[in-house]
Amino acid sequence: MPVQVRRVYDAPDPEDGARLLVDRLWPRGVAKEAAHVDEWLKDVAPSGELRTWYGHDPAKFDAFRDRYLTELDDPARRRALDRIAELAREGPVTLLTATRDAGRSHAAVLAGLLGEARSGAKAPR
Repeated sequence: MPVQVRRVYDAPDPEDGARLLVDRLWPRGVAKEAAHVDEWLKDVAPSGELRTWYGHDPAKFDAFRDRYLTELDDPARRRALDRIAELAREGPVTLLTATRDAGRSHAAVLAGLLGEARSGAKAPR
C-alpha cells in the first residue's frame, strides 16, 4: 500500500496504519488524544523560511518541492525521513498535515518520495 496523505482534522480510518504528523507545529484546535497520532516527526517538516516563502501558492509548488527536497539532505530531516521509510516497510503509513491543500504540501512531496523509493526508482534531487 502506498504512503497516503490526509489532513489531521479528518477522522481516523481503520486503514490508516501508522499515523504520522509531519508538521513542525501542532495543529490548532486539535487535542492530542483526538488526533490519534502515533508519532510526531516535526524534524521532517520544511523550514519556517521555506514554508513562509511558499505560502501555499499553487504556482510555486514545483519550486517549493525542489527546495524542500534539498532541505531533506539535512541530517535531522534525513533521520525523520528514514523513520517514515522504516514504518512504511512494516505496513501502511498515513502522513498527517494541517495544510488545507494536502495534495500540494510537504506531506505530498514526502509521500511521492517514499513511493519512488518503494518502487525502486531513484529519488529525484
